[in-house]
Amino acid sequence: MNTNLSNSFTLFIKPDESLRTWAWEKAQQGNYSEAIALLDWLIDRCPHSAIDYNNRGLLYFQNGQIKLALADYNLALKLNPQLASAYNNRANCYAASGWLVAALADYDRAIDLNPGHVRARINQGITLRELGMYKQAIENFDTALLLGQLEGHIYAERGRTYHLWGDWNYCLIDYRRALTQLPQESTWKSSPAICLRLQVEAWIDQLRSLFSKGR
Repeated sequence: MNTNLSNSFTLFIKPDESLRTWAWEKAQQGNYSEAIALLDWLIDRCPHSAIDYNNRGLLYFQNGQIKLALADYNLALKLNPQLASAYNNRANCYAASGWLVAALADYDRAIDLNPGHVRARINQGITLRELGMYKQAIENFDTALLLGQLEGHIYAERGRTYHLWGDWNYCLIDYRRALTQLPQESTWKSSPAICLRLQVEAWIDQLRSLFSKGR
């Protein structure tokens, strides 16, 4: 049997939502080129789908292709100016490019459209921290905690903010809280939660090193 023909046939019998799931599974395995190819096919078939441009932009971003990601987010928002996730994703591109003020504006827009968008609130807090606005960042993370989602991520980032602000007691409390929430293993290659857990452990080691030098 011709493998390429078989794969192409599978594409045509799968409904759009299954294709999106399939693309996401490929991305979780680190197969970004295959995942992007699936979304290319979806977009060719339905060129007015803001969701598919947004999803492909996310894959481009995760694959380090920032310009292509931005182009897709802009197209997604042109097609659907109310798509909160696209504002959050475009803001992440802006932040990665060092355009922090533009990023904050897009995070604000995402939160205005969806007040429960916890990832936008976390990302906004991180950006405020990068601008040295520690008090505002802490307040942002406090609000995010009220949503009852991704507590491990919020504790980790609030802890890091306390760390950089010089409040080591509060930062250690938050780091320890984060470690109770973040998973120790995942089937997803390069899982953000696992990466964050390793980062928290590294931040704790930094503090221990400082404490030992101070003795």
